[in-house]
Amino acid sequence: MKEIVLTGVNIGDFGIRDGKRQDRFVDLVKALDDVEGIDRIRISSIEPNLLTNEIIEFVAQSKRFVPHFHMPLQSGNNRILAKMRRRYKRELYAERVAMIKSLMPDACIGVDVIVGFPGETREDFIDTYNFINEMDISYLHVFTYSERENTIAAQMEGAVPGAQRSDRSKMLHILSEKKAPRLLRKAARQNRRGAV
Repeated sequence: MKEIVLTGVNIGDFGIRDGKRQDRFVDLVKALDDVEGIDRIRISSIEPNLLTNEIIEFVAQSKRFVPHFHMPLQSGNNRILAKMRRRYKRELYAERVAMIKSLMPDACIGVDVIVGFPGETREDFIDTYNFINEMDISYLHVFTYSERENTIAAQMEGAVPGAQRSDRSKMLHILSEKKAPRLLRKAARQNRRGAV
């Protein structure tokens, strides 16, 4: 089986040169779908503001693109998302998940999330936990925030103690494990149908 994974930094921004959009990622996706000799194509990590409805709709009826989406969330709390300078809010994320599931109920959706970002209170984290828990997603990639020199975040106030970062990470890893059996059941059903 031959599979290609489209990957990169902000792949949804494909086609922007010299600050101007000259090509669209969805047009690349459509062109690749017609390439013979490739069994499967997978879109790697793509932010929710760049994963358009047009892309989702195309993947849903594609010959080669698999129903798998890895969308970074980073936080389920809008205040923290703003501090992270993300270009989306959690409401948009929820809309994208709902759109995917409405067209591809068995789609696999992976989520990146960061715990312990400067200024993240326990309430902010619980907001993130509950937001993720309520969504029909398949697995989590959990990252514990760590300071890096010469970054804006490293200069922010409200550093979260290491023990709290660790506890929050453990909670999300357990949540991911709870989501995983659902993923395995879906994969088994898809395999029986000869799908992904």
